Amino acid sequence: MAAPPTRPDRTRLLQICLLLGVVGEIMAEQIRYSVFEEQEEGSAVGNIAKDLGLAPRELAERGVRIISRGRTQLFALNPRSGSLVTAGRIDREELCDRSPNCVTNLEILLEDTVKILRLEIEIIDINDNPPSFGTEQREIKVAESENPGTRFPLPEAFDPDVGVNSLQGYQLNAKGHFSLDVQSGADGIKYPELVLERTLDREEEAVHHLVLTAFDGGDPVRSGTARILIIVVDINDNAPMFTQPEYHVSVRENVPVGTRLLTVKATDPDEGANGDVTYSFRKVRDKISQLFQLNSLSGDITILGDLDYEDSGFYDIDVEAHDGPGLRARSKVLVTVLDVNDNAPEVTVTSLTSSVQETSSPGTVIALFNVHDSDSGGNGLVTCSIPDNLPFTLEKTYGNYYRLLTHTTLDREEVSEYNITVTATDQGTPPMSTETHISLQVMDINDNPPTFPHASYSAYISENNPRGASILSMTAQDPDSGDNARITYSLAEDTFQGAPLSYVSINANTGILYALRSFDYEQFRDLQLLVTASDSGDPPLSSNVSLSLFVLDQNDNVPEILYPTFPTDGSTGVELAPRSAESGYLVTKVVAVDRDSGQNAWLSYHLLKASEPGLFSVGLHTGEVRTARALLDRDTLKQILVVVVQDHGQPPLSATVTVTVAVANSIPDVLADLGSLKPSADPDDSGLTLYLVVAVAAVSCIFLAFVMVLLALKLRRWHKSHLLQSEGRRLSGVPASHFVGMDGVQAFLQTYSHEVSLTADSRKSHLIFPQPNYADTLISQESCEKSEPLLITQDLLETKGDPNLQETSERRCRSKERKEDSREALGSLLEGELPAQTNHTEEASIDLETENKSRKSNLSLDSAIYGRLSRDSAIHVRLISPIGKGAKGAGGRQRMKASAGRRRLVQWLQVLLPFLLSLFPGALPDQIRYSIPEELAKNSVVGNVAKDLGLSVRDLPARRLRISAEKEYFTVNPDSGDLLVGDRIDREQICGKQPLCILDFDTVAENPLNIFHIAVIVQDINDNTPLFKHSKIDLKIVESTKPGTTFPLDPALDSDVGPNSLQRYHLNDNEYFDLAEKQTPDGRKYPELILKHSLDREEHIFHQLVLTALDGGDPPQSGRTQILIQVTDANDNPPVFSQDVYRVTLREDVPPGFFVLQVTATDDDEGINAEITYSFHNVDEQVKRFFNLNEKTGEIKTKDDLDFEIANSYTLTIEAKDPGDLAAHCIIQVEILDENDCAPEVIVTSVFTPLPEDSPPGTIIALIKTRDRDSGENGEVYCQVLGNAKFILKSSSKNYYKLVTDGALDREETPEYNLTITATDGGKPPLSSSIIVILHISDINDNAPVFQQNSYMVHVAENNPPGASVAQISASDPDLGPNGQVSYSIVASDLEPQELLSYVSVSAQSGVVFAQRGFDHEQLRAFEVTLQARDHGSPALSANVSLRVLVGDLNDNAPRVLYPALGPDGSALFDMVPRAAEPGYLVTKVVAVDADSGHNAWLSYHVLQASEPGLFSLGLRTGEVRTARALGDRDAARQRLLVAVRDGGQPPLSATATLHLIFADSLQEVLPDLSDPLEPSDPQAELQFYLVVALALISVLFLLAVILAISLRLRSSSRADNWGCFQPGLSSKPGPGVLPNYSEGTLPYSYNLCVASQTAKTEFNILNVTPEVASAQDLLCDNASWEPKANRGDAGVPFPSDTSLKKGHAVLFDDKYLVMLSCMDDEIKPHSPQLLY
Repeated sequence: MAAPPTRPDRTRLLQICLLLGVVGEIMAEQIRYSVFEEQEEGSAVGNIAKDLGLAPRELAERGVRIISRGRTQLFALNPRSGSLVTAGRIDREELCDRSPNCVTNLEILLEDTVKILRLEIEIIDINDNPPSFGTEQREIKVAESENPGTRFPLPEAFDPDVGVNSLQGYQLNAKGHFSLDVQSGADGIKYPELVLERTLDREEEAVHHLVLTAFDGGDPVRSGTARILIIVVDINDNAPMFTQPEYHVSVRENVPVGTRLLTVKATDPDEGANGDVTYSFRKVRDKISQLFQLNSLSGDITILGDLDYEDSGFYDIDVEAHDGPGLRARSKVLVTVLDVNDNAPEVTVTSLTSSVQETSSPGTVIALFNVHDSDSGGNGLVTCSIPDNLPFTLEKTYGNYYRLLTHTTLDREEVSEYNITVTATDQGTPPMSTETHISLQVMDINDNPPTFPHASYSAYISENNPRGASILSMTAQDPDSGDNARITYSLAEDTFQGAPLSYVSINANTGILYALRSFDYEQFRDLQLLVTASDSGDPPLSSNVSLSLFVLDQNDNVPEILYPTFPTDGSTGVELAPRSAESGYLVTKVVAVDRDSGQNAWLSYHLLKASEPGLFSVGLHTGEVRTARALLDRDTLKQILVVVVQDHGQPPLSATVTVTVAVANSIPDVLADLGSLKPSADPDDSGLTLYLVVAVAAVSCIFLAFVMVLLALKLRRWHKSHLLQSEGRRLSGVPASHFVGMDGVQAFLQTYSHEVSLTADSRKSHLIFPQPNYADTLISQESCEKSEPLLITQDLLETKGDPNLQETSERRCRSKERKEDSREALGSLLEGELPAQTNHTEEASIDLETENKSRKSNLSLDSAIYGRLSRDSAIHVRLISPIGKGAKGAGGRQRMKASAGRRRLVQWLQVLLPFLLSLFPGALPDQIRYSIPEELAKNSVVGNVAKDLGLSVRDLPARRLRISAEKEYFTVNPDSGDLLVGDRIDREQICGKQPLCILDFDTVAENPLNIFHIAVIVQDINDNTPLFKHSKIDLKIVESTKPGTTFPLDPALDSDVGPNSLQRYHLNDNEYFDLAEKQTPDGRKYPELILKHSLDREEHIFHQLVLTALDGGDPPQSGRTQILIQVTDANDNPPVFSQDVYRVTLREDVPPGFFVLQVTATDDDEGINAEITYSFHNVDEQVKRFFNLNEKTGEIKTKDDLDFEIANSYTLTIEAKDPGDLAAHCIIQVEILDENDCAPEVIVTSVFTPLPEDSPPGTIIALIKTRDRDSGENGEVYCQVLGNAKFILKSSSKNYYKLVTDGALDREETPEYNLTITATDGGKPPLSSSIIVILHISDINDNAPVFQQNSYMVHVAENNPPGASVAQISASDPDLGPNGQVSYSIVASDLEPQELLSYVSVSAQSGVVFAQRGFDHEQLRAFEVTLQARDHGSPALSANVSLRVLVGDLNDNAPRVLYPALGPDGSALFDMVPRAAEPGYLVTKVVAVDADSGHNAWLSYHVLQASEPGLFSLGLRTGEVRTARALGDRDAARQRLLVAVRDGGQPPLSATATLHLIFADSLQEVLPDLSDPLEPSDPQAELQFYLVVALALISVLFLLAVILAISLRLRSSSRADNWGCFQPGLSSKPGPGVLPNYSEGTLPYSYNLCVASQTAKTEFNILNVTPEVASAQDLLCDNASWEPKANRGDAGVPFPSDTSLKKGHAVLFDDKYLVMLSCMDDEIKPHSPQLLY
C-alpha cells in the first residue's frame, strides 16, 4: 500500500514564527569567567544556570546551547549541573600567543526565546614552558686575527609564557677569552652578545666550547641551555702544493668519452675557504681543451673528445691549483696516446665499367680499385672480399690493388643490376672494415620467350552475341627489354572441328580476342583455342597458351516432353489409377526437359484440358498428376488430360502433351491375359553349400596343425642355439693374456685376429686388413678352406681386444670418401699387389654389392684370395668376391692412381711456389724515392719517373701513366714522364711534428696494367716563427707569497722541426722575478717564473714583464708575449654596517615581495675577501615566515601576507659575513599599520531542512549570524542572498538574519538549493565573505512514470527455453521514494487472454519480459502486448507502452519429400526410362519442401546409393534425375536410387527418398515385370561363391608351407663339407656368442672354432704346423702323446683305455663336453670338461 504524502509540521513552524516575531533586542549584558590553562577536561568554569536564574533541568527544555563557530570548542554545558565546563585541553600559548590578556568569547542561544547571551572567559597563564633556544648548538667562527672587544650575537631564548613567567636573563660559563653582555631592546626583549676579551690563537686552541643558559622568573624557576661552539678560523698564509711536479699517464686512443684519465691532487694546510683547492687548465691550446676536461673540485681529468694517435701521440697539459683567496700552484700532466686499430680501410676505385652484356664470358674485368689503411703493422694489413652469393670474384694484382672479375655467366632476367659490396677488412683486434658499393648494369639479349601469367584461360560469352564483340584480353610477359620484349599475338590454329575457324580473331598488338560471328549454345557450348605470343627479338621467341571459350545459354528452345511418349508400335500409352485411390494419389508424372540451362530450363506444369475437370491436378513444378478427389463408380474408365509445360525464360516458351489414364483397381484387372512368371528353386543348392563348408573346415584344421608343429620345432632349435651362445659368451669373455682357455685352461695367444663365420643372409662382404704390432706373425692358409657364402657382414673385424683398432674401424666406416679408395685398393689386391703398411694399425673395409639383385643367398663362392705375408708387416687379407668383379677392380685402381697423382702435384706446387718467389726478389717491383723541400712552386720537377721505372718516352701515351692517391700533390707530365708538383706542399700541415715526412702514392700504367709505389720525402724549412698562444699573460699573486715560489708559464709553439724549432726563452730585467727553463719528457721546453723578493701590494699593485721565445733557424725567428702580474690582498678586515639600528613602518596589506629596506655593509678587503653575504641572525621562525633577505644585496622583502591582528611589530637581526667568517650585526625594527583586511564571518545557527515542495512563501528556513573582527566602519556588516529570487533575508536583530521563502518550490525542477549568503563590511575597499546553505526539498507525488521509448520491438528465436528473458522495458519517475517506485504489468494483447498467459509474463519490479513457453515460428510469427508502468504514490499514476515480439526461425524441421511417395497400399511407385534415352535425359524429379523459412528452407539433393553408380546424375538444387550416359544392354532393367534431401540450416537436417526406375519403352512392356514382386538376389549363390574362394586360398597356402618346409629340411641336411664354417645355419651375431679365431704372434698356430646352430656337433680344429717353421720337438713338453687311464678322476669323465691324445688337442665327449689338454710336469693333462650347450 502506498504511503500517504509527507505533510509539514505546521504547528512547529507556527511556534517558530511567533517566537521570532516577539524577539526584541538581544541581551547586551555579559557574563565573565576566568580559568587557569591546562585544566583537566570537565573542570567547572562557572554556573550558567544560576547566572541566568534557571534550574539546571530548564537548560535542555529551553534549548540552551553554545553557538560559537570557527574554532575548536573549548567549553561545553553540563546539562545536569547547569555549569560551563572545559571540553578539552586549554593551552593559553596556543590560543593567545604572547598577548598579555587572553580572553575568549562565547555565545549561548536560548531557542525558546531566541535570546543570545555573550560570555567572556579569561585564560590565566601558569609557568608551564621553560625558556628554549631555537637550536641546541650554535657554531661561531672567529678569525685568529680578530681584535679584542669584538662582539658576536648569541642565539636568543624564547619563552611562550608572559609576565613574571617569561624570560628574565642569561648566564655564560666563560673561561677567560670571552664574556657575556646582555642588551635590552626597545620592546623589552633581551639580546645576549659574546665579547672577545683576549686574542685567539688557532694553533693553541682551535675550538672553544661554551654553555649559554636562559632562565625565567616563575616559581619554580625554569631554564634552558644552548651549546656555543667557537671555531677559530685560520688566515690564508699557505699556497696549495701538488703531490707530484709532473704526472705521467698512458692511454689508448680508443677509450670512450668520459673515461677518467687520472686525478691530480694538491693540498693546502689552511682551513675553510683558504684550504679549498680548485683545479683548472692553465692556458692550454684549444685542441687540448676539446679533448680533455678537468673537474675543478676533484681534480679528475676525463676524456672529453675522441683521441687519435695519428693526429697526435703526446699531449703536454699545464694544470693549476688555487685556493679561495687566490694562492696558486702549477703542475704538468704528460699524456702518451697508445695506438689502436681505429682507422677503417679506405677503398679507392680507379677504373670501373658501368655495364656488361649478360653473355660476357667469365673473367671479364669489371673494376680496378686500391685499398689503404692509415694504421700500421697488423692493423694496416687489409684483405678484400665480396659476398659469396654473387657471380663475381676478386683478384689481387699488385700491392693493394684488386680487380673485380666475373666468375660465371650473368643472366639479366634473373638479376638486371648488381649492387656489389666490396668489403675491405684489416687485421687489427678487433678488425675494422669498410664497404664500397659498385653498381653494375647487365645488358639484355633475347634469351627469354614470352610467358603468359596463366597456364590456361577461360572466357564466357552469351549465345546470339553481336559480331565483333570483345571477349577477352590476354597479356603475356617477356622479361627481356626493348624489342626483345615487344610482343605480338596470333591464333596458332585456324580450324575448328575440321572447318575454317571463322568464329574469333585476336588483335596482334593488344591481345584482345573478338567474336567474328554469333555463337549458338545448342550447337556447341565451348571452344578450345591456342594463342601464340611472339617477341620481336632476333631470332624471335614465342610461347603458346590454351584458351577455353564457354558459350552461355539464352532462352531460345521450347520445352521437350520426355514422358509420356507414344510407344514405337503406334499404340497409345495408358496410365493406371485404382478406383480405390484417395485424394492426392499419384497417377503419373509428366517429364519434360528444356535444352536451355539455368532459369531458362526451369519448367512449370499446368492442366490445360481434362475429360472430367476437377478429378485430377498437376504439380506446378513436379509435373505429378494426382487425383484431386476420390474416384467414384460413375467416373469413366478412360480419362484424357492435356498438360502444358512452360519454361521461365523471357519470353517464356511452352509445349503440350496428352495423358490417357485408365481407371482400374489393379493391373491384373486390366491385363487379365498376363500370367505371372516365377523362377523355380533348385533343391541341390543346399547340399552343395554343406559340402563346401565341410571342406573349408577340414583344410583349415590340417593347415593349423602343420603350422603349430613347425613352430614347436623352431622353438626347440632356438633354445639349443641360445644355450650355445651363452657358453660361447663365457668363452669369449675371458681376458686375453698369455693363456686363454675354459675353466682355467689358458691358450698361447697374446694378440690375435678374429674370423667369424656368418650366415649367407648378410648383404655385404668385407675385406679386412688387421695389422698387429708384431713383425714376425705368421697366419695359416688352411683356415676353413671350404665353400663360403657370398656376403659377409660389416662387423667381420672383431676389435674387442684392441680399442685403437675399433676406433679406427668406426671412423673409417663412417667416412664416405674412404669407400672409393677401398674399392681401388680391392682392385690392386685382385692384381696380386699389397699396399705398403706402416707400424701402426691400418684397415680398409670394402663393400661388394651383388650384381644381380634378384639372386638369393644361395650364390656360390667364386674365389677366396688370401694376402701375402712380408717380414716388415703382417697382413691378414680375406677377400670374398662374386663372379665378374676383376675388371671393375682394375678400373678403380687406375682412377685411384690418377687422383693420387693430381693431389701430389697440387701439394708440390703449394710448397715450391713460395720458395721460388723468395729466390727471385728482383722479379717484384721496388719502391722509388725522391726528396724535396716543402713549399715548392707548382709544376716544379721532382724527378723523371718514367726513366726510373724503365719506361720509354715514346710509350707514355699508350701506357697512360697517371698518379693514384687520395690527394694529388703530384702529377706526371705525359710527354716527358717528369713527376711535377701539382699542389702546395706544407710539411707542417701534412705531417705535423713528425721528424720524417714521407708522401706515399701509386703510379698506374696501363696496356698492360702495372702499379708502381713512389715515396717523396718532404724536408722542413724555417717558415714558422715561435708563437705564444696569447699575446698577454695575466697572473695574480697574493702579497703573502713566499720568495722562491715558481709560476709555470704557457710555452711558445713552433711548427718547424729540428734546428728550426723552438730553442730558448728570455725575460726582461726586473727586481722581483727571474726566469727558468724546464723540459718535458718528450723534449719540449717551457718557461717558469720565479719570485725573488716578497711583494707589497701597497707599494706596487701591478708588475709588467716581457717574455721572448727564439728558434735555431738561420736567420733565427722569435715571438713575444707580455706578462701582467696583479698583487692580491689578504683577508684582514671585517664587514661594517652603515647603521646599527634600522626602523621602518609597513601597512599590513602590502603584497608578498614588497620591498622593505636594504641594509649595507662594507669591507676594506678586495676580491673574494670583500664579498659579503647577509643572513638572519637569532630570529623567530615567524620572522622568517613573513620576511625574506637577499644574501647578496641585503634587500629585505615581505615573504607572506602581514596581519596586524596577529602581530603589530617585528624585530630583525641581520648578520653580514665575508668568506673568512668575519662578521658584523645590526637590528631592524618593523612596525605594522592596521588596514581593512578582515572579511566578515557568516555563521548559520539553525537550518530547517528538508522543506516540502508545497511550502507556502514566507516559510522560515534558517537563522544566520554575522561578525567582523575589524572595528568602526570596517566592522559594520550587511547580508544578502545571491542568485536566487525564491529566497530573501530579513534582519531580526543586531547581526542576526532570517532566511525565508519568497515563491513556490518544485522538487522535480530543483531538488536541492545551494544558497549563497554574502556578508559585506563598510570598509574602503569593502570586504565580503559568503557561505553556502544547502536546502533539500522533500517530494510529493505529482509526476507519472514515463517510458524511454514510445514502443518496443524485440526479436526472439523460436524453440527458446521457457523462462528466458525476451526484453526489458524501463520507465522513469522523477519523484522520490514510493512516489518514484515503478511496477510493471501486462494490460492488453492481440492474443487471446488465455493464450497470453501461456506465452509471456513481465517482472513487476525490473520490467523484464519472460517467455513462458518455447515459441514456434511456424505456429506464431509475431504478437503484440501492452505494458503498464505504475508508481506507488497516493494517488498512484501510470503510463502504457506497446511491445511487439517477432519470432525468428530456426532449422527445426527436416525436409519432407513430396515425390516420390508410396502408394495408398504401401507399394513403391516406379518411373519408366526409355531405353533409347540419351545422356542428360530427364528421368524424374525429386520434390521436397521444408516448413522452415529463409536459408533453413534452401534444399539440396544428393545421391546416397545407386544400383549402378554413374548411370544417373542428380541436380543439386533442382532434384532432377537425369541419365549420365546412354543405356546399354548390360544395364539391368530395374534400377534403385536412394536420394538424400538436405536443407541449408545449421546443423543441416535431411530426409531420404527411394526411386525405382524401370527401363522400358511403354507401359505394356513393363507390366509383366510389375506383376511380380521385386525379389532380392539369391543369397545362396553368393555364399557358395565365397566358400569356393576360401577353400582355394587355404589349400594354396597349405601347399606352399609344406613345400617350403621340405626345402629347408633338405637344405639343412646337406653335407658339412659343402658349407664349412659358413653354412646358413651358423650364428650370424658378431657378439660374444661366436668364438673368436686366435693367432698368436710367435707360434705358427691358428685356431678356428666353427659353431653350427643346426648340428649336434661342435668341431674344434688344431691346424697343422707349416713346414717352414715346424719344430722337431714339441713346444709344450717333451712327450708327444698322452694316454689317459680308465676312470681318471681329475678330468671327471671316463676315457677309453685305448685313447691316445696328442698335445694341443681338445676332446669332445657325448657331443656336448669339451676337454682342453695342456702340458704340466712334462705330461699332457686334461682339464675339467666344459658343457657346450
